[in-house]
Amino acid sequence: MHFRISGLPAESFAHLFALSDAELADHAAVREIATGGTPCRISLTDAEPGDPVILVNYLHQPANTPYRSRHAIYVREGETTHDAIDDIPDQLRRRTLSVRGFDDAGMITQADLVEGVQLEGLIERFLGDARTRYLHVHFAKPGCYAARVDRV
Repeated sequence: MHFRISGLPAESFAHLFALSDAELADHAAVREIATGGTPCRISLTDAEPGDPVILVNYLHQPANTPYRSRHAIYVREGETTHDAIDDIPDQLRRRTLSVRGFDDAGMITQADLVEGVQLEGLIERFLGDARTRYLHVHFAKPGCYAARVDRV
């Protein structure tokens, strides 16, 4: 089964990088300097130590259900949105992940923890369930949203 992993749209965050710290606060965001391993949710790559990043609260599950959810994410300026078929980004392979399957109504169909090196098998199993329309991948330790997975 083929799948697409996509990062967040770069254009949704581009305006944040020109804002002052006070203006960022109005967007529930702060400017930080990466210390290493800081995961950009646009490119699905890790920022290098010293890279400027924005930490922002993001509504990643907008469904009008009890599973509606938002959490802190990092974004890096000048990144291109990751969009690849049958390719697991290294950022996801190196972490323990929480994966949640959702149906058309935005209700959870299944959820599990997996080491990133085993993500393909979990994607295949979850998307093999006809009820499941898409997956959300989260970093298991901090619980923050990482990426979306869709059937192709």
